[in-house]
Amino acid sequence: MEKKAILVIDADPHWEDFRLRLKKSLEVELIQVASEIRGRELLLQQHHFFLMVALSESLSDPGLTGLIAEIKQEAPFLPVFVVSRRPTVEGAVAAMRRGAQDYLSSPLTWERLNEVLNPYLKNGNASGGLAGGKGREESGSPRPVITKDPVMLQLLRMAEAVAPTKATALIQGESGTGKEILARFIHAKSDRAQGPFIALNCASLPEGLLESELFGHEKGAFTGAIMRKLGKFELAQNGTILLDEISEMHPHLQAKLLRVLQENEIDRVGGRHPVPINVRVIATTNRNLQEAIQQNRFREDLFYRLNVISFNLPALRARRGDIPLLAEYFLHRYAKLFGKGGVKFSSQALAALENAQWPGNVRELENAVARGVLLAQGSQVQPRDILADPNVEVPAAAAAPLVKLEKPVTLREMEQNLIFQALDETAGNRTHAAKLLGISVRTLRNKLHEYRSIPFPGANQNSQVA
Repeated sequence: MEKKAILVIDADPHWEDFRLRLKKSLEVELIQVASEIRGRELLLQQHHFFLMVALSESLSDPGLTGLIAEIKQEAPFLPVFVVSRRPTVEGAVAAMRRGAQDYLSSPLTWERLNEVLNPYLKNGNASGGLAGGKGREESGSPRPVITKDPVMLQLLRMAEAVAPTKATALIQGESGTGKEILARFIHAKSDRAQGPFIALNCASLPEGLLESELFGHEKGAFTGAIMRKLGKFELAQNGTILLDEISEMHPHLQAKLLRVLQENEIDRVGGRHPVPINVRVIATTNRNLQEAIQQNRFREDLFYRLNVISFNLPALRARRGDIPLLAEYFLHRYAKLFGKGGVKFSSQALAALENAQWPGNVRELENAVARGVLLAQGSQVQPRDILADPNVEVPAAAAAPLVKLEKPVTLREMEQNLIFQALDETAGNRTHAAKLLGISVRTLRNKLHEYRSIPFPGANQNSQVA
């Protein structure tokens, strides 16, 4: 069995109380360093060894921000928990914006630490966070699919019917509609439910790293490969692998994936012999793959291999009856998380939620409710707490007046304005901005690189473009 450990970057001595108990009861090592520099070294050398990272809030703000960013760049799926001896609402919001999985009060109790670790011990994989949780509750159990919409109910019935088979599935829908939640639902209803569920975002890594993450590599396969590494397919053995944003996969890897689906075996980078696998593949995309095929950006034969079972998730604006149900669910979830029991929506706030357009779909709704719970003063969440503009007290769907432009605006300038606006609204978070815009992170990164080389006088000078 592969060794597991948690990395603690914190000088607080209370962590020593957990060392022996973790090793005996959970078979988990605790590695604690007081130095931010030493923590960076360990993560650079062996991030695959760790289940999670606990990071002290006492680090200077630039240091904390930079360290979380480095961790997420090196290991996008490694959960980072910020621990604070003096927790505040402001600290929680700041930690989540930096990309932390959660914000914890220190010193932790054994029960709380066990609760935090539990999801990662079950299958070695986790995803989620404050308001961007994808498919799992804090307890580690799959998030329920909350709906009364006829189209969604029909999709769930179809998912339950095909879950026991090994057929590959393709889930399509706008960003934030719950594609990963449906994938986890299929896994939970299948005979592989006791096996691992491994998720990988195909847009989060460059081609070379993605190949290693998917298929693994042998020691010495390339510079820096100091030991054998198992890929996600091997880690998902007898379970399910989710390939998120499959449309962003490089054509070279598409060909390798096609062979995996045909032969049920993978080739590690630098390996001499194929490795047989027994894995169910589910792919998701917010792109039109038929258009990508026409543009020679996606293989037609791979599309038909993936599209054995097809699901098209409706946008939230097409299932408005679910908005109150989802809003109440998120309200109770975050009221419990933030210790604000008894908080409720005002009638005006609920109306604002029901009438909003939600271009970011369920994920955007969840973010709004989480923000509302955090900012609520007293026992009621008001429209000013959930809307992006705190001065707006009317439903977000209210029609905006048409503005007559002083001069014609080109499509390019309009595109830039939308991108800068999305970055402003997400405090410079490129992943969230890309999802809000309905494009991939790679496309957003390329656009920003293009804008740096061509000055744009109409750009917002305060935009969070890094």
